[in-house]
Amino acid sequence: MQLKLELLAPAKNRDIGIAAITCGADAVYIAGPSFGAREAAGNSLSEIAELVEFAHKFGAKVYMTINTIVYDNELRALQNQIDEAYKIGIDAFIVQDLGVLKLNLPPIPLFASTQTNIRTPEQARMLESLGFERLILARELSLEQISEIGSAVKCDIESFVHGALCVSYSGQCYLSERLTGRSANRGRCIQACRSKYDLIDSSGKVLVKNHSILSLKDLKLDEHIGKLIEAGVSSFKIEGRLKNISYIKNVVRHYRGIIDKYIATHPQYSKASFGAIEGGFKPNINATFNRGYTSLFIEGKRGDWNSQDSAKSLGEYLGEISSIKGNSIAIKSKKELKNGDGLAFIGNKGEVSGSRIERYMNGWIELKQCDNLSIGMKVYRNLNQEFERELASNMPERVLRVKLAIRCIAGKMVITASCENGKSYTMEIEQGEVANNQERALESIKAQLQKRSGIYTFSIENFDYDDKLCFYPISQLNSIRREIANNLDSIEVNSPTDSSQKIARGVIDYNSEFASKRELSYLANCSNNLSQEVYKELGINTIAPAYELKPVVDAELMRTKYCIKYQMGYCPKQHPNRRLHEPLYLLNNGYKLRLKFDCKNCEMVVIL
Repeated sequence: MQLKLELLAPAKNRDIGIAAITCGADAVYIAGPSFGAREAAGNSLSEIAELVEFAHKFGAKVYMTINTIVYDNELRALQNQIDEAYKIGIDAFIVQDLGVLKLNLPPIPLFASTQTNIRTPEQARMLESLGFERLILARELSLEQISEIGSAVKCDIESFVHGALCVSYSGQCYLSERLTGRSANRGRCIQACRSKYDLIDSSGKVLVKNHSILSLKDLKLDEHIGKLIEAGVSSFKIEGRLKNISYIKNVVRHYRGIIDKYIATHPQYSKASFGAIEGGFKPNINATFNRGYTSLFIEGKRGDWNSQDSAKSLGEYLGEISSIKGNSIAIKSKKELKNGDGLAFIGNKGEVSGSRIERYMNGWIELKQCDNLSIGMKVYRNLNQEFERELASNMPERVLRVKLAIRCIAGKMVITASCENGKSYTMEIEQGEVANNQERALESIKAQLQKRSGIYTFSIENFDYDDKLCFYPISQLNSIRREIANNLDSIEVNSPTDSSQKIARGVIDYNSEFASKRELSYLANCSNNLSQEVYKELGINTIAPAYELKPVVDAELMRTKYCIKYQMGYCPKQHPNRRLHEPLYLLNNGYKLRLKFDCKNCEMVVIL
């Protein structure tokens, strides 16, 4: 039996979800009206129903995000949303709040969100024991750590492979809540990590001035897909429920090609949906939104993770400025530029500036002004007008392959159509007059029935006929093909498979060091009575309320694998003789954040 590999794409809305599936996604994840971890990406159930209908034609799936923490007075509304989403055919729910497990759930898979902070085999086994059928791992893990988790559980493993990176461990960041009362765990993050800060030491000396020092580059693991599969990952997730449609098209098409190439040389695997992707634009992963790329900790080592002086998109590297003449520059680049393209310039200290091309002619780029530019500066294109037009106008098509078995015997034509998505349809046609030219009649039948209708492309697998083949007008053959397509469309898709977890939800049989802790801090994000019930059944006696309900003085507002001291070359493990006057602080808009360094675990902590 082949193991299925899933390419999972984000959908800000119905149209983006449909575009993602058309470009090759095996599944999409989308927020409903409420309880999604991106407040600005909610969707009506009626529009999601249209997305589900489209997706299921190709065996693709639609997952609803209910990945926020929930308050007691919201549980009834959440129950109603879950019930209604199940009715429209949602294939799974992505969950952060463990209180969801105590609701009256329909028989549908639950996935543990990355917000549940899955970084250890222990946490993974605990969540599996609660009935989660898939675990969405933290992004900061190495291949070795992923493999350890994969070996510890039997459920599916999902890993992010592309997109923006939160600097904090997901589900463990309270910076936005502390500064503005807008909780990241409630889908309202202000992205304080993308802001600019001054870094000062204990004496007040400014070490770094006005820098996006907490902002990370974007994740890109296209070169690690094979290793991730070997580590146990079966679902490859693209981040971006706030990204526009051109970004999703481009990134999905890129990773579709990567995964298909792997499957082609590893016959034990297959893709998790149906349909071939034909024609359309050629993806260019560097031409779409990115802050520069990193593979983060996937190889088990640190690197240059900071997104330089800007949290905005850098885009595609072009080259260096080779000459400046008035308001025009020349770049050492072989790439063709267009009027209106957006450029980003990197200064000597990492500062980023930008401009649009006013005019491009004979290798010279005319800008509004060049006052802050100098020879040798690196130049990126963060808006490629021609490529954006290509993405908008040259979409691929996703088609389902249908095999036809035809019998033309004893005065009847019987056609059985078998689609790759499992649907089948049989029709009978009364034969008319015997064709004078049997060979031409055969060619006509083959030519017309092996064309495309709608999303279906037909091929004749078997054709049995006697020596009295009848003549069929081309119009009738075309009508037969369209009728087959229409009937395949009308056949209902099978309902999502009911959950078949070995351990019933809410029945706890888990006993480990986790339960022996007997006490949980605000980091458990318990925001309602139902989530507390789950932890009590796990053997936890004392459970602190979520930070949003009761802020803690001197609390960890953020814990991260990213380390400013390492980034600056002051890691005590790497450079034991280089010292800073600690503690260090980040200053922004009147706020003073203290940095603490947990060198034993190679982590940095932010405290207000």
